[in-house]
Amino acid sequence: MFSGIRATVRQERLVATQEKFVFDFTEGNKDLKDLLGGKGANLAEMTNLGLPVPPGFTITTEACKVYLETGSEPASLRDEVSAHLAALEAQMGKKLGDAGDPLLVSVRSGAKFSMPGMMDTVLNIGLSDASVQGLVAQSGNERFAWDSYRRLVQMFGKTVLGVEGELFEEALDSAKRAKGTVNDLDLDAADLKALVATFKQIVKDHAGRDFPQDPREQLDLAVHAVFDSWNSDRAKLYRRQERIPHDLATAVNVCSMVFGNLGEDSGTGVAFTRDPASGHQGVYGDYLSNAQGEDVVAGIRNALPLAELEQLDKNSYDELMTIMQTLENHYRDLCDIEFTIERGKLWMLQTRVGKRTAAAAFRIAVQLVDQGLIDLDEALHRVNGAQLAQLMFPRFDENTKVEKIGRGIAASPGAAVGKAVFDSYTAVKWSRSGEKVILVRRETNPDDLDGMIAAQGILTSRGGKTSHAAVVARGMGKTCVCGAEELEVDTKKRRFTTADGRVVEEGDLISIDGSTGKVYLGEVPVVPSPVVEYFEGTLHAGADEEGGLVKAVHRIISHADSVRRLRVRANADNSEDASRARRYGAQGIGLCRTEHMFLGEERRKEVERLILADNDADREAALSVLLPLQKTDFVELFTAMDGLPVTVRLLDPPLHEFLPDITELSVRVALAEARKDPNENDLRLLQAVHRLHEQNPMLGLRGVRLGLVIPGLFAMQVRAIAEAAAERKLAAGDPRAEIMIPLVGTVQELEIVRDEAEKVLAEVSAKTGVDLKIALGTMIELPRAAVTAGQIAEAAEFFSFGTNDLTQTVWGFSRDDVEASFFTAYLEKGIFGVSPFETIDRDGVGALVRNAAIEGRRTRPDLKLGVCGEHGGDPDSVHFFHEVGLDYVSCSPFRIPVARLEAGRAAIETAGSDSR
Repeated sequence: MFSGIRATVRQERLVATQEKFVFDFTEGNKDLKDLLGGKGANLAEMTNLGLPVPPGFTITTEACKVYLETGSEPASLRDEVSAHLAALEAQMGKKLGDAGDPLLVSVRSGAKFSMPGMMDTVLNIGLSDASVQGLVAQSGNERFAWDSYRRLVQMFGKTVLGVEGELFEEALDSAKRAKGTVNDLDLDAADLKALVATFKQIVKDHAGRDFPQDPREQLDLAVHAVFDSWNSDRAKLYRRQERIPHDLATAVNVCSMVFGNLGEDSGTGVAFTRDPASGHQGVYGDYLSNAQGEDVVAGIRNALPLAELEQLDKNSYDELMTIMQTLENHYRDLCDIEFTIERGKLWMLQTRVGKRTAAAAFRIAVQLVDQGLIDLDEALHRVNGAQLAQLMFPRFDENTKVEKIGRGIAASPGAAVGKAVFDSYTAVKWSRSGEKVILVRRETNPDDLDGMIAAQGILTSRGGKTSHAAVVARGMGKTCVCGAEELEVDTKKRRFTTADGRVVEEGDLISIDGSTGKVYLGEVPVVPSPVVEYFEGTLHAGADEEGGLVKAVHRIISHADSVRRLRVRANADNSEDASRARRYGAQGIGLCRTEHMFLGEERRKEVERLILADNDADREAALSVLLPLQKTDFVELFTAMDGLPVTVRLLDPPLHEFLPDITELSVRVALAEARKDPNENDLRLLQAVHRLHEQNPMLGLRGVRLGLVIPGLFAMQVRAIAEAAAERKLAAGDPRAEIMIPLVGTVQELEIVRDEAEKVLAEVSAKTGVDLKIALGTMIELPRAAVTAGQIAEAAEFFSFGTNDLTQTVWGFSRDDVEASFFTAYLEKGIFGVSPFETIDRDGVGALVRNAAIEGRRTRPDLKLGVCGEHGGDPDSVHFFHEVGLDYVSCSPFRIPVARLEAGRAAIETAGSDSR
């Protein structure tokens, strides 16, 4: 009922505002992507630039939204389409589907953000039993006309009428076998005419209707199919993967057809103004003679390198090179271009800012700075932390003994190892069972998306850098090798055969190198990436630096450091991690988890003795053993981080982590009693464990509660910190310790611990003669603490948001349980766009962080604010923390470069927003 009401209201609003739903290519521009989609906006932009674009028009995303919300197109849409179609017919001097000289059009999707292959396209709309004869007469090429007609029936049947695509493929394969060929170009006009009849019968048998002969019916049904494809399973999955909003909808582009399948003087291709895999300048792309539309992208035939077009058609090649330079200068970026050559005439069918690998993104950004096309702020804006993280992945060590079994095109870099699987279902199934897999296909298509997401990498025997597999893999940052022609892939037998006859069965381990295109049998060892070596300071002098990649990373991250406001600290618990963090650019330690210092067998026993002690003597004995051990830990940590702040969190484990396992202990006691040889210590221990056992230890006796219940525990840790700081100062060091009290829910808890800590600090200061200025603060990890932050700030000099626990307590999730049990279903159903443990939940957890920051600083204006949960290294979350005014983020050492980069991006984007 409510959806119907909303639909009616929307229709009434549209009538009242007289919204325009159709724009001619001459009316738009590249800034109208929200309304015209990326493809339509860029077709309009190229038209405005005077480039050879076939005439056409775009149906807006707003029309699609109405259709999806109401189940029918806007009332005015048909008349608008008719008016624009009439204008197009007048311009072309032809009528849609006319029997004498037919106008044919393509119907193509085009969302705001590129979603390659995820939505539908139909070419050759307007062909029918009558108009195909007109196309024969118009073109003088009977084979071309029937080839175009069979393509229409096949695409229309699958896309619009929902007929299984394999039925058409099997019929096409059967026709080629009957001809004794594997190449569809060997089918003549008679073969293709017979194939059209077969295809039409398949449509009738499986769609329950005849293939429509009315060209306007074809057009309207194709438009609706494109609208519907916005909500196809594969499109929704892709949007979730790429974090594209679901409410944007798609535009529909209706474009007069130009034909690349008219003979050897015609063809179709895809080109890049720079190499999307490496970023290097040059001539990159694929070209297929005597082919149409989707043939190159689908990878059904291995295309020629674009450079060879110069030998086939130099005039078109030269014009294309000029246009590519024009577009790159105009868009100031790598452009991805689709084009068709019809009997020596070049036509531009699409351009967009091209998807690229992480390495290409950094190289291209710096190249464009050097060419004066963009500044460093824009270069920083064009790369992101996820790409930087990809560059830090290890690569194969080819100096070890490896068994190369093939080589293809390096389509998307990375070093991927996994078991070979030959369909998406198996890839998903095995990966959910914990297996790492490589998806092996002849070529991928949009239906393979879920398997591509599940796999470590993709290997195809067909296609090139512009194929579906390559484009989608680059967009996802997934390793991909395409066009490994020497590998004969047999998906039915679930295996592939190498050139020398070796057979690789499903389940066999293979390794693929997306940077070189090499394919190996078995698992190849890996070595650190040059970017990691750069951060570690181990990149050897004179290294090639991956074609300038390291220099590009250095320039951009240095600029990020120069503009960012957020400081970046590390989560580190020992001197080794602290030293690495410092090399990676950490500006201190935001979280030292002291419970990690007690995991050794000797220390664990002493903590156990402390917890179970039932008298002061036993308790003091345990504390006296732990104190010097803790002091040594802190001396090493302060030495590694000399001159930088180190925030030490007092003990915060769930209690059970330091107690014997209750089941194992019960069994041990029972067995001893059965032998009539009871162990008094085990009996006493079991009683104590039963007494302290908790049903939900994460919400039990831990954090500040433990410090309040066990006398002397926190005082011992504070004393160890203070003595270590004093020792370093006496040795001319510059320790900058901060003490953090965990799991505070009320200011009274903090006040009690603070009073105790201040007494200890005063004692150590008096004893050593060292003036100790150690800040005392708290973790905000409970909703109550966030809500009462104004009160808590009265006793805290700093807040550090523990967003891991805060997310658990806000959502009522036990992270250890829910991620394995139902998060997959929540993600698939769209309840989450991304796990709230991965990226901050801005509306819930984020609202509490924002409130605590405001209320805390209202009480104490100089309150220092940071975050030390895993969100501190998440790119999207870093932007949020910048927005709410935190002073620093803290993350694992390996995420520090990512946080540095994103903190810089957040600063320039905020500045840009403010200036607007």
